[in-house]
Order: sequence, then C-alpha cells, then structure tokens
Amino acid sequence: MKNIILMGPPGAGKGTNAKRISSFYKIPHISTGDMFREAIKNGTSLGKLANEYISKGLLVPDDVTIGLVKERLSNPDCANGYLLDGFPRTLEQARALEEIGKEIDRPVNHVLNIVVPESILVERISGRRVCKKCGAPFHIKTLQPKVEGVCDLCGGELYQRKDDNEETLKERLNEYHKSTEPLIKFYRDLDLLNDLDGDKPLDEILNKVNDLLKD
Repeated sequence: MKNIILMGPPGAGKGTNAKRISSFYKIPHISTGDMFREAIKNGTSLGKLANEYISKGLLVPDDVTIGLVKERLSNPDCANGYLLDGFPRTLEQARALEEIGKEIDRPVNHVLNIVVPESILVERISGRRVCKKCGAPFHIKTLQPKVEGVCDLCGGELYQRKDDNEETLKERLNEYHKSTEPLIKFYRDLDLLNDLDGDKPLDEILNKVNDLLKD
C-alpha cells in the first residue's frame, strides 16, 4: 500500500510530481484545497463548517482540517493508497495524522521531500509568466512562448504575478523552512522520510520514487 506524503518548497515542482506519482500508482492525489472544495460541494457537515470560515476569509481551524482529512482518507478510493499534498503543515497535524492512520488502518508509510537549491527556486519562480486570459503557464527560460509576451494557446497577454519575485519568494521560503523543519525531523525519526532531488528531470524523479517505494 502506498500511503504517501509529498513535501517541498514553493517552486519545487510539487504539484507536477504529485500528479505524476498519483497517476503512476493509480492512487488519489489529495491536496488540502481540493479536499475543502469537495467536502463543501458534497455538503458534508465538516464541509459546511469549513465553508463558514473560508467564506469569511478566515483560516480553517486545525480540528476541522484534521476531521476533513480523516473523512477523505476513509473513502473507498484510498483503500490502495493515497498521496497527501499540503498536509500536514505543522507538528500537531502530523501527530494527528498518525492517530488517524491507526484508527482507519491507513497509516502513512512514505514521506517524500523534494529538495531544490534556493538559487534554482528563485530562477524558476521569478521567470514564471501566466496568460491573463486562459491562465496557461510559461517561463522566460524553460517554456518560452513563440512570440514574446503572447500566449501560444489563446493570444492573451502574459504577465508576472506579483508574488513571483525574488523578495517575496525568500520570505515564503523562510516561512516554509521554519514550519517544515520540525516535520522533517519528525518523519526522519520515524524512518519514513526520503529526500528527492527536485532539480532532476521528471522521469528521473519518478524512477527514484519507484525505487524508494518498492515493497
């Protein structure tokens, strides 16, 4: 059973790798945002409670988030495994997830931590451009449009999101490291954590994951 947590800083390619890993193992990719939206859409009692906070622009409290995670991991599609992305974010959440795993007999057995040098993260994020019209992503070095500043797909104008700059990224990275260092130690002590080199090609990363997750 592949019960996986995927961790990684902003710009590490977590979303892309999560989709590839979940598709390869045919397990659901569960991000906290998607989980909230699904629970709200399905009108579950916890979904309604979460929506009360979200609609007011407030953070959803830990106990509600943890309840939603338990609800989601108990679904039949997680019987053969799951990939959690964006949870846990704190030590308290990690401890709660350990308890949930025991209660529903679906404990986390692999924690994958994508590691990328800060200089590369800065280059990746500060070079990102997005289409104003359709939201298609581009990059000034690695995914250039055919015509500078113009979306290949719809002809819309490309722009740089205001958070995609070096100064903001460094603040986000400081916050990320502060909150995840205790988590990394927690999972390393449990002998569940493996680092992945996020600067490698996607296929190489997937091959490495496959080697690590072999039973």
